[in-house]
Amino acid sequence: MKKTSEYVNDLMKKTPAELDQALVEAKKELFNLKFQNATNQLDNTARITEVRKNIARIQTVITAKKNEVNA
Repeated sequence: MKKTSEYVNDLMKKTPAELDQALVEAKKELFNLKFQNATNQLDNTARITEVRKNIARIQTVITAKKNEVNA
């Protein structure tokens, strides 16, 4: 996994459509991880927290880009 600052820099370079796609993929991954956790198939439970934080980062970048456009 990339370092946080590198991940955020990569997000900042993406278009709004790419960010929306990344958000959908991250939410699907989170759903799958929660499902695996509920059925006791998940080995690395820390991945759930990591994906949740990545979703928040993506949403933050989307909001920042919208504010740039509106400003």
